[in-house]
Amino acid sequence: MSPNNKKKLLILRKKLDAIDNKLLNLLKIRANHVKKVLSLKEFKKEIIDKKRINLILKNIRSKSIKKGIDPKISNRIWKNMIYAFIEYEYRNFNKRNK
Repeated sequence: MSPNNKKKLLILRKKLDAIDNKLLNLLKIRANHVKKVLSLKEFKKEIIDKKRINLILKNIRSKSIKKGIDPKISNRIWKNMIYAFIEYEYRNFNKRNK
């Protein structure tokens, strides 16, 4: 790699790191809302709402296409995020504040 390309790569990586930090801040906000949602659930069977999950993924696909984002990438990210929060809800169901 040429010195010029190494410099460009470093600049792009710093920009990606800044985006990652913004994503982490948004993830923290989302996690706080998930905690509030969990506090409203009375039974473990309420944790998974397949209709809502399918609707979210359908909407993300549509929005991704409109924004020129590869829908396979956004679908995988959202599926992983959704199921990570579902796991969080199961782990914390008995600890939730009612």
